[in-house]
Amino acid sequence: MQGMNRIMIAGALLLAASVAFSQEPPSRNSSYIDADGTAHVTRVVPVPDTVSPEARHDLARRVSDAPVHRTLEERRSGTDKWQNGAGEKSRQVYPVKGIKEQTIAGVRTRVITPLEGHADKQDRLLLNVHGGGFNSDSGSLTETIPLVNLTGIKCVAVLYRLAPEHPFPAAVDDTVAVYKELLKTYKPEKIALFGTSAGAVLTGEVAVKLHQLGLPLPGALGVFSGFGDFSKTGDSRAIFALNGFSGALDPPSKVSPDTSYFGGTDPKNPVLSPDYADLKGFPPTLFITSTRDLLLSGTAIMHRAFLRSGVDAQLVVFEALPHAFWNNVALPESREADGIMARFFDKELGR
Repeated sequence: MQGMNRIMIAGALLLAASVAFSQEPPSRNSSYIDADGTAHVTRVVPVPDTVSPEARHDLARRVSDAPVHRTLEERRSGTDKWQNGAGEKSRQVYPVKGIKEQTIAGVRTRVITPLEGHADKQDRLLLNVHGGGFNSDSGSLTETIPLVNLTGIKCVAVLYRLAPEHPFPAAVDDTVAVYKELLKTYKPEKIALFGTSAGAVLTGEVAVKLHQLGLPLPGALGVFSGFGDFSKTGDSRAIFALNGFSGALDPPSKVSPDTSYFGGTDPKNPVLSPDYADLKGFPPTLFITSTRDLLLSGTAIMHRAFLRSGVDAQLVVFEALPHAFWNNVALPESREADGIMARFFDKELGR
């Protein structure tokens, strides 16, 4: 069954009667609402004229709905290969001086340094926690290289221990250890902590843990396509796959799909799920997502939690693009998103 232009909510495999068993795409909208409010929906969703030609071309890619079964080793190997290639493409668009591995507080990191000419920003630092579903690295290069180039600020990407071998709170503990070590060199208000996807989740978790430990919080946070509540999945996870409307999509469940990360921890633990934490006094925070992002709901809900606590929190939502689209440096929207992130960090760390 083709994934393009089909939304299946709450596990519904129902299509309009006229196309129920057809391989042809539906030509009209239909909906059926259960007594409990569960929606069984078919929608025809054109690509809007608001996106770039490059994004339109990317959205037209057909991805099979068939599940792809890979071992954890295969996932990590494939993700590493993609990240290295995508990182090199990022570096072609956004040159940086160097990338090297360095152990900080016993934790592996990648240190990305900007080109010469930014002596006035040597007291600032970007601290990245990469995406990758908590079990691989899908962002330590693609999430960092553009921002180092655009801000002229050095970045430390934490290569934290991965689940399921090292479940929560291992990644949080690793990042806290690196942060504490960096505080010996940098003032907290000159550090920005950020991440995409799993790294966006970790950004909130680390900030809550720092607050609990009585450590000074960073000067800014970046939550780019994440969530703050492991006890709920939200609408968007029932609607979108990793590529938006196309690709394999498991039937929705009230049980979190991330149990290999948090194990037996209470899903409402305030460090694991920052939406339940005391967020008062948190630094200015930028949230970014998109309308076909499987974590659209989680990002928006977390943003509201920050607002309720009086945090200076901005939310930017891009049109029609899938999860973490800014990892694709070829899209004009990615360069726009990178620019928004860079200006935010430059402003907040420059105070």
